[in-house]
Amino acid sequence: MDRITLDSKVREVYRHPVGRDIIRRILLQMNLSSALVDNPIVGNLRLRTLQKFTAKQLGSGFFDTLIKLLNHETDMPADGGCEIMPAWWKEAVFYQIYPRSFCDGNGDKLGDLRGIKEKLDYLKELGVDALWLSPVYDSPNDDNGYDIRDYCKIWAGFGTMEDFDSLLEAVHERGMRLIMDLVINHTSDEHAWFQSALADKASPYGEYYFFREGEKETPPNNWTSFFSGSAWRYFEERKEWGLHLFSKKQMDLNWESPALREDITGMIRWWLAKGVDGFRMDVINYISKTEGLPDGDSQVGQLMGYYGIEHYFYGPRLHEYLRELRKEAFDPFRAFSVGETPGIGMEMGKLITGDDRGELDMVFSFDHLENPGHVRFDDYQYDLKYLKSYYMDWMENYGGHCWMSLFFENHDNPRMVSKVEPDRRLHPALAKLLLTMQFTLRGTPFIYQGQELGTGNVDFHSIEEMSDVESLNLYEELKGTKGETEAFRIVLSGSRDHARAMMDWEIAEQARQEETSVYVYCRKLAELKKQQRVLQYGNIRFTNRKRKNVFTYYREMDGEQWYVECNLSAREIRRPAGADKLALALANYEERGSAMKPYEVAVYKVGDIDYKI
Repeated sequence: MDRITLDSKVREVYRHPVGRDIIRRILLQMNLSSALVDNPIVGNLRLRTLQKFTAKQLGSGFFDTLIKLLNHETDMPADGGCEIMPAWWKEAVFYQIYPRSFCDGNGDKLGDLRGIKEKLDYLKELGVDALWLSPVYDSPNDDNGYDIRDYCKIWAGFGTMEDFDSLLEAVHERGMRLIMDLVINHTSDEHAWFQSALADKASPYGEYYFFREGEKETPPNNWTSFFSGSAWRYFEERKEWGLHLFSKKQMDLNWESPALREDITGMIRWWLAKGVDGFRMDVINYISKTEGLPDGDSQVGQLMGYYGIEHYFYGPRLHEYLRELRKEAFDPFRAFSVGETPGIGMEMGKLITGDDRGELDMVFSFDHLENPGHVRFDDYQYDLKYLKSYYMDWMENYGGHCWMSLFFENHDNPRMVSKVEPDRRLHPALAKLLLTMQFTLRGTPFIYQGQELGTGNVDFHSIEEMSDVESLNLYEELKGTKGETEAFRIVLSGSRDHARAMMDWEIAEQARQEETSVYVYCRKLAELKKQQRVLQYGNIRFTNRKRKNVFTYYREMDGEQWYVECNLSAREIRRPAGADKLALALANYEERGSAMKPYEVAVYKVGDIDYKI
């Protein structure tokens, strides 16, 4: 790949995998079409010319930053026109459990490992093949377990290592798998490594973290934390600053240290030797930082909301570190890996997950969780029309070397049904629509606890009812300028607390018995996907591409066809022609007419054979 310089043309940048993703991310952030860039006039402009035109808006450093970032990457994704390689995780249904709010097994009003084990039959009945546990390691819980104090110990509030071993055995007895959450971009400041580094500047663990000298009032660079304020904390013990991209108790690990990487690899192998089937890897694309930790570009910081992010979201040694982990830890155990990768688009995703690359199996990309021009803490109503364009793009262009994760919810985001539709009476139909897309598009569905019940956001009435460190920090940051009422409204729009409320098991048990419940519908979808290989590996063909609120597609394989039709709006619309001649397999409304009802979805078997779940 040719190096990018100021004399390169915009079209050359757009052909570059990192350049393409960055341009599309900027356009998405600004709610602008890619046609603005992907045309002959703009495409033929040289960066030097564009720099002159945008000097006042972007400043002198923006293009230098962009060019350096692009030239870190010299590889191109492989041609995606290939046969898909089967794997168990491509056929599986995953279910994420947030342990502290899933099920209380000992009556202390906190979820735990015994509670999870108690509900394994519920999950098996639902059709779950693999559980993903949010962190259960020992932790002071500044960020609800994502600040790990000891990787090889269970937090006492969740139980003991014996409880974990018992849970793992019970999962495997039911033919299911278990993957754990692996947080290796940072540890708690109470981890033994960090404590040793604080106690003795000569400690070998000092190189495991980012310590920098500097005046007590002046952080080493302008990087900001995702949880508000500077990404640096001053430690009197060392008379130095320490880097934390997240909370002040979550200290970033320095992956430049070979000794650190060896310890991390050993820890992963220890868990895999116990029988764990793989890991979800927290913000794994942040583990490589630009050497010297230079200041972030001010324009990039203003645009993205975080200063310094261009120096670590796709760092220069990321591929090297991922390949080393794969070779040394994952491959010997044939373990599964899925990475949480904020800011990674389709093209960079190909370079991280291609089956020819030896890095990760899958990633979670987050560009579909907000409409263009919006971020998580905006108060707005999500428009599903964007979801149609997003999935058409990824399904047609991600390629056969890569496999997509299909999800709408997790522990870090509000409930999707509440983001899309304020009328709770429509939530059951909408929940079934979203689940249908997860199970019938090409990829692996990840269900978040409560999603199978159609659970919506929590009705919080004051900031005192909330506990998430991100939400509390943002509230404190905003209330001085916007007032307490407006600050609370903003926090309420995007708080992670919505997804972390306790599961209501009384409602869950009722849903298991109700034929029209979201739970039963989800169970039928899982059964259908398992029975029909075409819904796992079949090609996908979209129709009605220009009808905005209509989302229709075929899954096709070896002469077999299935057809899915969706109404993406809260109003009735004309049903697409032809479906009345097909065999209905599953739908979220009992009655079907010439008009599709709000959020109506139907799945059909094409052919003469009547198929009904």
